[in-house]
Amino acid sequence: MAKGLDSGEHSRLKVAILGTRGIPANYGGFETFAEELSKRLVGRGHQVTVYCRHHYTDAPLDSYNGVQLRQLPAIRTKYFDTVSHTLLSAGDALVRSFDIVLICNAANAFLTWIPQLKGQKVILNVDGIERRRQKWGRPGKLFYRLSERLSTWFPNAVVTDALAVKRYYRERLGCPSYFIPYGAPVEKLPTRKALDELGIEPGEYLLYVSRLEPENNAHRVIEAFRESGVSLPLVVVGDAPYSPNYISSLKELAAGANVKMPGAIYGEGYRELLSHCRCYFHGCEVGGTHPALLEAMGAGALVISHEAAENREVLAETGLYCSFHETAELANCIKTIAKDSASFDDLRNAAQERIRRDYDWEKVTDMYEELFYEFSQ
Repeated sequence: MAKGLDSGEHSRLKVAILGTRGIPANYGGFETFAEELSKRLVGRGHQVTVYCRHHYTDAPLDSYNGVQLRQLPAIRTKYFDTVSHTLLSAGDALVRSFDIVLICNAANAFLTWIPQLKGQKVILNVDGIERRRQKWGRPGKLFYRLSERLSTWFPNAVVTDALAVKRYYRERLGCPSYFIPYGAPVEKLPTRKALDELGIEPGEYLLYVSRLEPENNAHRVIEAFRESGVSLPLVVVGDAPYSPNYISSLKELAAGANVKMPGAIYGEGYRELLSHCRCYFHGCEVGGTHPALLEAMGAGALVISHEAAENREVLAETGLYCSFHETAELANCIKTIAKDSASFDDLRNAAQERIRRDYDWEKVTDMYEELFYEFSQ
């Protein structure tokens, strides 16, 4: 039998996951979370449905790894993509017999009452403090501020994935929450297909991976890389559907430098890049726990992280820190890594051990399963 609570103690649950772009994961953290959690719940005998936005998949599926998929449309704009799809999903869930509806993203807080009309228990994973992202204008920031407040009223329970976010909800909003982190595998792939396609060698490139939005500081990494003058190539992996101007500015900034921008890479190719890089840049300064950071640590990459409370909470003393706002400081860090990488092997090993101990997907699934049972009684 799979890990989890004994089948003799609890009945099997019918669980729906809403608010993500869907699975197989091909976008970001929520999608990875939905895939990893859902397939493990199915492995434990539960019936799980993940709601998907059909325009994010090349060939819409009815099921994936035993998880049932519901493909629904969305209004494809920055402000309405998420909430329009979740509205349709919540309406669809209302006519089904789910025990638990797990909704991702605080933006969907105002919709969490809908499944409750049929007695379904709704749990909201709020992620980070989304209104701090630069991509949102004043209306978007105000909406997210309201959504934070609604998160404390409508759902049956709130989940936060970082202790810093848990403190924010408790101290600023008076809302208790359940802290459940994300997970990551501990693996270092020996294969090199993605490297061959990019024309790079193991240990001989620097890696940045993130959604390409300003608060994730890709521009600052490229600026510091240029100032450092190191000869190793910088590989910038990522994309974003509503940031074409920013991405264009990154390409202009990278022009003439040894910077490769292949776009988004998922699956085995992504893991290969993490497994063989000289170092990995984590520039995020908004949000909760970032799955990409966990995955880099699990792959044994040497992490250079922007100094932020949420990042330090995860990385602890297993990586290097500097302010990505200080170009000279980051450039000096890059030069140090380029000159002597082997002396940081202890940090790489410690990062993998931290993931193995504190961010294991099976343990994460245990915590969600226990929470689901608590509210399904």
